[in-house]
Amino acid sequence: MSSSDSDISEKKEKPLIGPKRIADYVTRLPNKPGVYRMMDEHGSVLYVGKAKDLKKRVTAYTKYDRHPTRIRRMIRATSEMEFVICETETESLLLEASLIKRLKPRYNILLRDDKSFPYILVRKDHPAAQVNKHRGARNIKGDYYGPFASAGAVNRTLDTLQRAFRLRNCSDSIYEGRTRPCLQHQIKRCSAPCTGEISLKDYGDLISDAEDFLKGKSDSLQKRLSKEMNAAAKELDFEKAAELRDRIQAMSKVTTNSSGINPTTFSDGDVIGLHSGGGQSCIQVFFFRAGQNWGNSCHFPRHAKEQSNAEVMEAFIAQFYNNKPIPKKIFVSEDLPNHNLVERALTAQSGRNIEVIKPQRGEKKLLVGQAVTNAQEALGRKLAETASQTKLLADLQEIFGMEVPPERIEVYDNSHIQGTNAIGAFIVAGPEGFQKRDYRTFNIKDTDTEPGDDYAMMREVFRRRFSRLAKDNTLQWPDLVLIDGGKGQLSVVTETLRELGVLERTTLVGIAKGPDRNAGRENFFMNGREVFSLPSRTPALYYLQRLRDEAHRFAIGTHRARRKKEMKTNPLDGIPGVGPARKRALLAHYGSAKGVKGASAAELSRVEGVSSAMAKTIYDYFHER
Repeated sequence: MSSSDSDISEKKEKPLIGPKRIADYVTRLPNKPGVYRMMDEHGSVLYVGKAKDLKKRVTAYTKYDRHPTRIRRMIRATSEMEFVICETETESLLLEASLIKRLKPRYNILLRDDKSFPYILVRKDHPAAQVNKHRGARNIKGDYYGPFASAGAVNRTLDTLQRAFRLRNCSDSIYEGRTRPCLQHQIKRCSAPCTGEISLKDYGDLISDAEDFLKGKSDSLQKRLSKEMNAAAKELDFEKAAELRDRIQAMSKVTTNSSGINPTTFSDGDVIGLHSGGGQSCIQVFFFRAGQNWGNSCHFPRHAKEQSNAEVMEAFIAQFYNNKPIPKKIFVSEDLPNHNLVERALTAQSGRNIEVIKPQRGEKKLLVGQAVTNAQEALGRKLAETASQTKLLADLQEIFGMEVPPERIEVYDNSHIQGTNAIGAFIVAGPEGFQKRDYRTFNIKDTDTEPGDDYAMMREVFRRRFSRLAKDNTLQWPDLVLIDGGKGQLSVVTETLRELGVLERTTLVGIAKGPDRNAGRENFFMNGREVFSLPSRTPALYYLQRLRDEAHRFAIGTHRARRKKEMKTNPLDGIPGVGPARKRALLAHYGSAKGVKGASAAELSRVEGVSSAMAKTIYDYFHER
């Protein structure tokens, strides 16, 4: 083959990217609803979108010059696309919201601080139903009431339930072991069904009243209790009348809210207000259930500056209700661009008719206005707090020669005592400060690692962490990695990432204390640069010290917790066939696990309940190691 033929072959084999790559996909797309994903050369998802007509929607990306700079950047980076054909546009909206929450694409409006909300659970798997706070998967048999905006809101309502209905919140094991009423009964917070102070039938009536209260039937419940109180007073049963009075007063504290924010024109619904400024937005959600205010939550979705409030609100609603019970009515401060589509999607998801309304007058409009005001105040506080953080990240960009300010910083550290209970750990920081939900630890598992070998520990941690990052496109890559250590640690990490083929995807910096480990005289190590330090008393240096100290605190704390747990573990726990009875017999005979370990097989067989075969098993357990 001639050199010219070789050049032509290379040109043909060069992969398409950007508008040409997208145009290639368009030729094979149907005119049907669906969801599409745009990915870069590393397989990271850039954007997830929905379309009523996939072919028309994706064709728009081939008209490169018609898009703003931000979208052009996304188009240029697109190397691959994936498509899912849906039956309806409603189905595509639900799938889009689910994928955005799971994949967290860089160019989507993203609900970053989404979280699970607590509920009140009335357990029905015991003759005396238990009432407590619940968060997470709802797989326990019983009735769930919520969501509540915060643990504080749940605790206040639980406190009311205990005062008004005297319901138990103890575990089943404590319940079964009681022989006399506990302190909760003495202070009139529990009716003590555990010891028969109240019959199970009467306790069941209290549970029914409590559930009526949680369902919003408090008015009829209070009227009934008032009649019973008056009847008891007429019969001179003043103790019962006083008890009913106390229950009514406890309920009134919730149903008559001093702030005046409880609604009168609807029972169940969420009120959502949005305020934007400084290129950011804040969304406040007020939860109203059973005619009561069950708290409010604050969210700061990530979006581009040019995206409108209506677009942000629509994306927020789709993602927020993706895994939560949806109330019948949602009152919003913005007109949604695809209002009917959102309503149909929420209705399909919940199985009942859902209305999304922008109120025009009356109490509902007033509540939406209060939500917007709360959002405005929260955003003001947020912008004031993040202004200095943004400046610090810009300083790090300049110090470490990065193209853009880092959005995700990971700081790594190890902790052990003479090689025992060795763990590796990293913390995460960014524009929002410390992201504690993303902190992770690694138990050092490599048996070839010598005790106290920090280099080997660092190598294992980075190999495990970045191998997973390379395989899982849903995980966010760090823009900046700080390593607690000097040139040696940096060399080990560099070698590890080079072997994995991901060295170019992040910036590595080693940070080591100066002479005599003096904080304030840190040395910084980077590949391709001479060791350098920063002027003392500069904000950037203080920030880097704070990051390193936080990583050290987290690693030390995790190590201590593991060591403490191990110290509490009985050495006899791992011996096959040694249960509680044999364990008690061995400890009673020898006084300690150390004494058991030092005994011979013949001596062990003299302990009551320990056969010769079991004695050999116990002896081998300690000495074969």
